[in-house]
Amino acid sequence: LDHFVENVKLLDRVSPRRSRVGTLYLTATHSIFVESLAPQRRETWVLHSLVCCVEKQASTESGCPLLIHCKNFQVLHFSVPQESDCLDVFLSLQRLSQPEKYEELYCFSYKPNVPQRRQEWAFVDARADYRRMGLPNSQWKLSSVNRHYKVSETYPADLFVPYSATPPVIVGSSKFRSRGRFPALSYYCKDNHAAICRSSQPLSGFSARCLEDEQMLEAVLRSNPHSDFMYVVDTRPKLNAIANRAAGKGYENEDNYSDIKFQFLGIENIHVMRNSQQKMLEVSELRSPSMSDFLEGLESSGWLKHIKAVLDAGIFIAKVKEGVSVLVHCADGWDRTAQVCSVASVLLDPFYRTLRGLMVLIEKDWISFGHKFSHRCSHLDGDPKEVSPIIDQFLECLWQLMEQFPCAFQYNEKFLITVHNHVYSCQYGNFIGNCQRERIELQVHQKTHSLWSFLWTNRADYINPLYRPDHSQTQGLLRPSTAPYCFKFWRGLYNRFDQGMHPRQSVEDYLRAIQEETQQLEDTASSDKSLPPWDPGNNLALANTPQDYTSSFLPNSTPKDLDSSTAILPPHDSSLKAETSGSDQESGIADLSCRSPLSEESARDPDSDEAVYSAA
Repeated sequence: LDHFVENVKLLDRVSPRRSRVGTLYLTATHSIFVESLAPQRRETWVLHSLVCCVEKQASTESGCPLLIHCKNFQVLHFSVPQESDCLDVFLSLQRLSQPEKYEELYCFSYKPNVPQRRQEWAFVDARADYRRMGLPNSQWKLSSVNRHYKVSETYPADLFVPYSATPPVIVGSSKFRSRGRFPALSYYCKDNHAAICRSSQPLSGFSARCLEDEQMLEAVLRSNPHSDFMYVVDTRPKLNAIANRAAGKGYENEDNYSDIKFQFLGIENIHVMRNSQQKMLEVSELRSPSMSDFLEGLESSGWLKHIKAVLDAGIFIAKVKEGVSVLVHCADGWDRTAQVCSVASVLLDPFYRTLRGLMVLIEKDWISFGHKFSHRCSHLDGDPKEVSPIIDQFLECLWQLMEQFPCAFQYNEKFLITVHNHVYSCQYGNFIGNCQRERIELQVHQKTHSLWSFLWTNRADYINPLYRPDHSQTQGLLRPSTAPYCFKFWRGLYNRFDQGMHPRQSVEDYLRAIQEETQQLEDTASSDKSLPPWDPGNNLALANTPQDYTSSFLPNSTPKDLDSSTAILPPHDSSLKAETSGSDQESGIADLSCRSPLSEESARDPDSDEAVYSAA
């Protein structure tokens, strides 16, 4: 341990009476608060990679306040007795949480006990997803034009392009597109040959044209034999795109391109999104807000309005189901473009609503296509204006869809939260760097581990008990409503560390517990020939509500009969020091699993999130 301070107080913002005194340790990777009270010394672990900012406030008679805000929305409020100690911790945390070099990130020192690293990274293969779509075929081919990243540094090496697009056309189009990001295939609908392509904005200015770019879009159109036009979608507000024309950029002129219909979708830029989330978080962190304060603050932040805008754009792009191809871009084609293409894919294709499918989608449309994770997530000390919650919004769109279609998704809320946490934790190498070329230069596959393999190994924790592969919701196109009343505040992400503020047990956790107990009862009944076999009676494949699932279980199998052994699914990460504690010390998450309110731990302290340890 590099440094420690004794008699530090960890304040509870919900209930000051639950504040605790202990020792704060600083290591190279974590800050660890160990409660002094014996015999049960609770520990709170915070991964330095997850620290967003540290705030040292003016000293008071009771100590020097130190606030730690984390990227996973945990807020820790310490009171350090001596101001000199507080200053030392403050400066140390600032340095530890803002590395200047990639080699300092946690993933390059993280050494879990896992088998061969090569097998980890081979688990998710974006090219295999294109094969699943039926590619290559007579309309689309795999191009090697960007094999050495000379056409576009931020694009992947392998890209699917229209079969008729020649290398000179592709290169000419790239020179007319911001960052060289020419139109390339994101999703192909083999049922009707319609496609979702993505690119960056054209360098059109007020009147510039490019013959190769016009040929490229015509090749995209002609690759779909069932439609005589295509959509070109600019995800930006029109005023933003017009302003870019003054800088020599802009958008496509319908007069210069054959058979296109142009559409603006009005999603705001990264700066608006960053400010909006900050305002929303300020509301969520209020100690005891009134109903009007909370609702007015949430509305004024504009956060749910932006979520709606992204979801509406995804719904529009999903028009490929009607047989019309779409080209999507924003400014550079790695933020809003990634959001709406992936949302549209989830709406269109049930595969992306499975556990493995979502991993593939993130790998393909976000990681491979060059979303700037290091800049947007502030992995390194850099320009704060580059930070923006773009991936947060995509994950929230998925959660909003899951709320409307509870049977359509194989993964649960905990899976989304875990992915979100590790996007920021830098524990795994998947989200390090801003593009494929950077990750190759950093030797991410040789020096770090893959999140996808870890999640798949522990997939039992992330399965939605409501999911049924043969359910009507699971198949085909999802048609969500985006009426304002359909959107909810995602307290499971933004307030999950304030366990005292909302029930500890979700319907999903009850269902999982009931399923486990039912299986145990079935096993007992099958071993006792005097008992008749259990028959659920109803067809669970048709169930659509929690009541449909629970009504068929045994009458005595009610939530109040469950104990902690049936209500908790413990984590399986062997790298954690205390599996039974329910805290993920490697990632900095304390107790993501929802414990039963009737368990022994909850009875002792229903608002506690920290792991419990015996005194040494």
